[in-house]
Amino acid sequence: MEKYKFMHHTADAKFQAFGQTLEEAFSHAALAIASLMWDQDKIEGKLTIPIEVRGKDLQQLLVNFLEEILYLFETKGFLLGSVEDLTIHKNEGKFSLRALFIGDEYSSLYEIFGDVKAITYNEMAIKENAPFMVQVVADI
Repeated sequence: MEKYKFMHHTADAKFQAFGQTLEEAFSHAALAIASLMWDQDKIEGKLTIPIEVRGKDLQQLLVNFLEEILYLFETKGFLLGSVEDLTIHKNEGKFSLRALFIGDEYSSLYEIFGDVKAITYNEMAIKENAPFMVQVVADI
């Protein structure tokens, strides 16, 4: 199964990410976002950053999760290479997500070739059964 695929969009970047679980689909969405800005396969796993985000529903959870990648890049120069140990929990109708971002600090070793300004709710879709799928449009 492919991790993600990009689809035609007139102005922004649109993709679908897939997984055998919802957690795997979310992880693959993170890799898709990173791939719009740098080659995540070339990022050395020197740093581990634990993250935790919340959302009132799965869509808000996905946006908050993917925005964390942008926030860490803009504020700390962190380049995501992989996502590990991602878990999603539902408690009293709200969602929380925990994961480990593995990557490295930006340096001259890495090429930045794109910019993602924001994650949007436009055309967002989440398929909650196997194969799981999330669809995202990112403002570039």
